[in-house]
Amino acid sequence: MTAPGDRAAERDPAGAEDDHATLPDGSVTWRMLLAEAGERLGSATDARRIVERASGWEGADHHLRLDDVVTARPAAHFEQMVERRAAGEPLQYVLGAWSFRSLDLYVDARVLIPRPETESVVEAALGELRRLAPRSPLAVDLGTGSGAIALSVAREMPGVEVWGVDRSADALAVARANASGLGRAGTAVRLVEGSWFQPLPPLLRGQVDLVVSNPPYVAEREVDDLPPEVAQWEPRSALVAGPTGLEQIEAIVAEAPGWLSRPGALVVEVAPHQHRAVVALALGAGFGEAEVRPDLAGRPRALVARV
Repeated sequence: MTAPGDRAAERDPAGAEDDHATLPDGSVTWRMLLAEAGERLGSATDARRIVERASGWEGADHHLRLDDVVTARPAAHFEQMVERRAAGEPLQYVLGAWSFRSLDLYVDARVLIPRPETESVVEAALGELRRLAPRSPLAVDLGTGSGAIALSVAREMPGVEVWGVDRSADALAVARANASGLGRAGTAVRLVEGSWFQPLPPLLRGQVDLVVSNPPYVAEREVDDLPPEVAQWEPRSALVAGPTGLEQIEAIVAEAPGWLSRPGALVVEVAPHQHRAVVALALGAGFGEAEVRPDLAGRPRALVARV
């Protein structure tokens, strides 16, 4: 067992000077580290999330345990996370987890960070499945990434079977990790590697009730307008579609009618400025109805097209 006065040395085995404020016996508390992180990062929210992650205490427990003395291993984890965040790495990757609807997802630089606007896309997708009310719902999530959409649908739609497709083996590894932590709902999701509809079994043609996707929709000319922590850290292949930003949406919209049952629905996340163009694409591809629904901020976000 380590005496309190030895903890600073444990945190810095090389013997470098410890910059933490300390108690008279040389130990530090989580409250001290919380204040330090807030000062170094300029964000009380980031500081709190990092301390919660390093300590393992959240909510009321976090507040009740702030005056506990910090031992070596969590102190080292705290320091590593603060350094990564200070270097510009997104908080979600630093923490290694992020909430999405009812899920707590593992995330790292192999996948896009789940965002609130995509929660609106899931809501639209679930609404279409409830409207269609198939006996045994079948859904396909194209470009599944972390599995946020596929796993949310599996958890919130009883009896559904979901196919999650991604061309990135690295992304699928993250999705599999998330599915394995979801219990029974995770077993309803089949993950396959390939580009859009290509890896799906041919027997699914004409049988899919819902196709949903959050594809790349950033145009190459728009990359410089992205926040640095997006442009520099998140996977470019999951962000940038091509010169216009519509290339991947167009590919999905064009092929989806051949896979959908009658009736069936397509739900795709889009950039707000693309809303007129994507409705035209859907109607031109043979969908009988198409509209773009708003996200929680009121911006056009989810293309909903029906056959």
